[in-house]
Amino acid sequence: MKIALDAHGGDNGLAPNIAGAIEFIRKTDYDVILVGRENEIREELRKVKFQLPNPRLKIIDAPQIIAMDGEPVEECKNKPNSSLMISAQLVAQGNADAFVSAGNSGAIMVAALLKIKRIKGISRPAIAVPFPTEKGYSLLLDAGANMDSKPWHLLQFAIMGSVFMKNMANIENPKVGILSIGEEESKGNNLVLDTIPLLKNAKINFYGPIEGRDIPFGLTDVVVTDGFTGNIALKLSEGLAKFLFKNIKDQIKRKFTYKIGALLMKKIFKDLRDKTNPDEFGGAPLLGINGVAMVSHGKSNSIAICNAMKNAAALVSCNCIAKIKKEIEEISQDLENDKENEKI
Repeated sequence: MKIALDAHGGDNGLAPNIAGAIEFIRKTDYDVILVGRENEIREELRKVKFQLPNPRLKIIDAPQIIAMDGEPVEECKNKPNSSLMISAQLVAQGNADAFVSAGNSGAIMVAALLKIKRIKGISRPAIAVPFPTEKGYSLLLDAGANMDSKPWHLLQFAIMGSVFMKNMANIENPKVGILSIGEEESKGNNLVLDTIPLLKNAKINFYGPIEGRDIPFGLTDVVVTDGFTGNIALKLSEGLAKFLFKNIKDQIKRKFTYKIGALLMKKIFKDLRDKTNPDEFGGAPLLGINGVAMVSHGKSNSIAICNAMKNAAALVSCNCIAKIKKEIEEISQDLENDKENEKI
């Protein structure tokens, strides 16, 4: 298996990407394709004393770089020889099994759509974020790929999320919830109210509406929402976690007795930090495209990059894309049959 890595993606340049790729090679049996400016990549590899040539690592030259703050469509169309576009092209051509990037998330989606295309029947791809919970993690989608969504988009998100959790989390019959302002089916905006009947009639384990406060407790295995709401929920949670850890750390410094207590609870704090650390998964898969793409945070470190590559490989290994295709084909056929029955 070969995983392509956008070597220039992210806010921190080559260093964390190269270090993450090297760690991935050490921890797995899979190969890496580093895509970017070849001379700069070789220089970074020399700095970390990684010997070339190496049968597990290949470098593909890509002279252009997608700007982190650039307009996604313009950047991708104007920079066909960028590290991101070539990474996506490798997957489209079958020369890589998946690609990972910590670059401009909008551009990652555009590159994937231009090169790899959507799964037939999928209207919109979704960024599917593993959200840490009391029970492990739930899958939140969409987390930012689509600012505006229709009911059938959320239906497809639910199906893709359910397939993902069956295969990646080994949950036999994942519970699916729709994010709303109350647990009653009569509450919510028009998007939620119009989506609920579709989810109830789909071949998924639909739990019903859930509130934002239910997510950290793992009330459902999959949480579906539009990308605007999902991204706000995600960023609020990330900010709250950072605030709490900083506040606790500041309070501990105030008194010697607090420091003693913190020392006694060190293991608990470490476990909690690890559980809420987004680096543990490394990235969010872009579900709905006809291949595997992993979107990592712009500030990803080498640990996050390595983990993103491992999870990209796991998605390929469990044949998740083919299974999503099958489920979407079935639901599309059901919808067509319903339309025909309505005409009769």
